[in-house]
Parts: sequence; C-alpha cells; structure tokens
Amino acid sequence: MSTSEALRRAQEMTSDLIEIVPNATPPVAKIMDFGKYRYEQAKRDKIQKKHQHVTLVKEVRFHPNTDTHDFDFKTRHARAFILEGNKVKATVVFKGREITYQDQGKELLVRFTEAIADIARMEQEPKMEGRQMVSYFVPEKAKKKTVEVIKQQPKE
Repeated sequence: MSTSEALRRAQEMTSDLIEIVPNATPPVAKIMDFGKYRYEQAKRDKIQKKHQHVTLVKEVRFHPNTDTHDFDFKTRHARAFILEGNKVKATVVFKGREITYQDQGKELLVRFTEAIADIARMEQEPKMEGRQMVSYFVPEKAKKKTVEVIKQQPKE
C-alpha cells in the first residue's frame, strides 16, 4: 500500500506508522503504538541484562616464601571464587632479590594447581610478566555442578 494510505490508516487507529526495514524494496512498515513498543523493548532489554552472567577475574597473590597457613587460606579463597563461577589469576610476586627464586614460585603454583584441580583447570601455564609469575584458572563446568550438588545434600 502507498505511504499516504498507510499514514491515513494509522491516524484512524490513533497509532503510529513505524518503518521496520527501510532498505527493503518496498520498505516494510508497521502500524503500532510507538510508546508501548519502546516500553516493551526496554523491558526485554532489562530482563536480558538481568540474566546475563559476567565473569570476573579474581586475583590471589603469593610470594615465593609464602607459609603453609597463608597458602591454605588463600587457596580456600580461590576455591570460593571458582565455585562462584569466576576466573582466578594466581600471581607470585618477586620483590628485590627474590627474583632469583623463580623455581620456588613455579613450585608454589604447581602446588596451587593441585589444590584446586578438582574444581578448576589451568587456562594459562605459569609465565613471567616483569617481576611476577602469573597463571590463570577457570572453573570446570561438569565438576562445578557436582560440587554444588554435594553442597546441597542434607548432612546426616
């Protein structure tokens, strides 16, 4: 139908003529209430944004001579971050002459990897970035679900 006829029909219905696909031949238009359309679109966008999951990168920092209690404490925090669905960045920071003990840093990250291996996998092998040795860990989907099921079971 012609544009003028479509506009006349829209005015009769007290609605708006909205162009949906302007580049088509002929252009596609729809008769509807534009305010209601914008409201519903905003509502859909809000719901979609609500269901969107944002993955954060949480960092756990160590030193080459980190004691066992501190290591265990930080590992528990890292496990909690992974169970929440976040990535974990494990960093060994070398200060001053500690840079000569890179083998201890690598050993510490290997121990950390073994401690969280049941719920996470290593995304990036340990590598040096300046005076820091960095490794990334991501949650494993299948194992994460089984851990959640175990947590939800009632204790006897």
